[in-house]
Amino acid sequence: MNEFTAQDIEAVYRVIAARRDMRHFLCEPLDEPLLARLLAAAHLAPSVGFMQPWRFIRIRDAALRGAIHALVESERQATARALGEREDEFMRLKVEGVRECGELLVAALMDGRERFVFGRRTMPEMDLASVACAIQNLWLASRAEGIGMGWVSLFDPERLRTLLRMPEGSRPVAVLCLGRVPGFYPRPMLEEQHWAQRCELKDLVMTDYWSDAPAPPSGLPRAAPAPAATPAP
Repeated sequence: MNEFTAQDIEAVYRVIAARRDMRHFLCEPLDEPLLARLLAAAHLAPSVGFMQPWRFIRIRDAALRGAIHALVESERQATARALGEREDEFMRLKVEGVRECGELLVAALMDGRERFVFGRRTMPEMDLASVACAIQNLWLASRAEGIGMGWVSLFDPERLRTLLRMPEGSRPVAVLCLGRVPGFYPRPMLEEQHWAQRCELKDLVMTDYWSDAPAPPSGLPRAAPAPAATPAP
């Protein structure tokens, strides 16, 4: 029995398809009730063992925002160098909107996570997966409200943890740029900029056993072909 109408269901799929990792923002703050709704949506995310490991730090101080931007810029330069022959191409990309976005959040993992064993005994990384679910909730709610969001991962986690005076054992996961935008990209920005393209779903879905590895997205180096799978007895 489904309590949602066909229109409700269509809206969910539309929002998922329209979500974009945004880098271009209008310098306008978000209304407090709107931000509260978005964070409430994040807090409804599933978490392993119901541990709710997410913490959100709202950055209000302009100098602190500038310091975070400096950390991101430092890692952007290091990433460019690590990319070798794609360095110049990468440097032409806009990879963050830290200074322009209306709201800046840092999503983090709580400290003291080792006491949570339920669902994590053999897979401790499920705490990170739980935070990622909260971020996705925030992203989809933002898109439904007409608000852009960008996930920035270009930073040194320990330097950012120290900058934000986070306790030992905690860990920043993402710098999140939120705000009103001049327009949503019709396609993912990295696809528009010919950095990579979305893989075909049929190449990523297997049945029963792992089959030949799919080709990497366009623009990335190709690995040697995997040997043919051995049929199960």
